[in-house]
Amino acid sequence: MQNATLARVEMDEQALIDPLHYAMASRDADVMLLVNEALDAGRARLAFHPIVTADAEPRVAFYEGLVRLMDDAGRIIPAAHFMPLVDETGMGRQIDCATLDLALKFLRQNPSVRLSVNVSARSIGDGEWRRILDAGLLHRNDLGDRLIFEISETSAMMLHENVIRFMAEMQPKGVGFALDGFGAGMTAFRYLKDFFFDLVKIDKSFIRGIESDPDNQVLAEALITVAHQFEMFAVADGVETAAEAAFLRQVGVDCLQGYYFGVPKFDL
Repeated sequence: MQNATLARVEMDEQALIDPLHYAMASRDADVMLLVNEALDAGRARLAFHPIVTADAEPRVAFYEGLVRLMDDAGRIIPAAHFMPLVDETGMGRQIDCATLDLALKFLRQNPSVRLSVNVSARSIGDGEWRRILDAGLLHRNDLGDRLIFEISETSAMMLHENVIRFMAEMQPKGVGFALDGFGAGMTAFRYLKDFFFDLVKIDKSFIRGIESDPDNQVLAEALITVAHQFEMFAVADGVETAAEAAFLRQVGVDCLQGYYFGVPKFDL
């Protein structure tokens, strides 16, 4: 709370210099206060987004668990307003801890479901996050075999040695790994052979309107080819139309995710 007070004083001083900067900083501070209160009160939930096979009759392969933080009135705090601000902060670690705890509880209660959750490479070295994970993996019912960690390209490459060690440690426990935002970040292809990713999620920027965009077609096909060369499944993220899904099936994508196949829901 002391930090929040200091931040408010600094913003009041800044308001005299740059009103626009003050307005933006004030908005961010208010959102961060809501996020902090939601975490302290345990107001975090998972919304489940289906990832389906690319078959003619799609089947759910697994779900992505997306964390949602709620204010005291039960309204969702938009993730876009705070996630870019917290990744490298202690609050980012708190969010990853809350997400993992919810995911492990869900997997214990739903033994037939596979679930992926996002994690920052910074969190895998966090003591509290590791305690939650290690305790969860002690549970029977093959829980590790049904857990997938999604790590963004940028995050993986920033701390690639830590990520590689963590992957090697988790492999015997059955935990899977997905490279999120494949193609849009900073992954050097020469490093792919050093990681233990089971699947890649092709960035949605390459998927939008792909049926009529020659550039996206070439890029997506190349990314699918790279994934298969390294024995990884290729998931197309951000599929919103039947035409996009049809084209992606033709070029050999393995799974599809996007609003065309369903929106994230709190209940399966």
